[in-house]
Amino acid sequence: MADQRDTGQSGFSAAERAAMKQRAAELREEGKRAKGAEKRAKEAQDCADAIAAMHGADKKIAERLHAIVVEAAPQLEPKTWYGFPSYARDGKVVVFYQPASKFKTRYGTVGFSEDAMLDDGAAWATSFAVLDVTDSVEAQLRDLVRRAAG
Repeated sequence: MADQRDTGQSGFSAAERAAMKQRAAELREEGKRAKGAEKRAKEAQDCADAIAAMHGADKKIAERLHAIVVEAAPQLEPKTWYGFPSYARDGKVVVFYQPASKFKTRYGTVGFSEDAMLDDGAAWATSFAVLDVTDSVEAQLRDLVRRAAG
């Protein structure tokens, strides 16, 4: 696979720079938004829109992850984070889906932030490559989401 980094001084690929710009726009929007229920509704819609804009396996995986979070950890609030569908506790992202199409990778990842309650000894995984949501993958994701949510 060819290196997708640019030759400029930033060291970031065009896709990485676009994701950072998207996150900056999300932060600007957050500052303009109303508080409370209206804010949560807008963030949930942004998450749904991010999923709806996906295609193929990315869309299927993001839809299943969304359903899993809603069922297994309804206390997590949907939002976007760097344009990714994500789910937060007390405003901090706990779990997110990074689609393969975002950075032209072979697989999407379900990731967990440092605020996820997955600590297990001295080392543990914080992201999982997902090609398809089979029954066993769904069971694993349900367990991870439940634990991560606390």
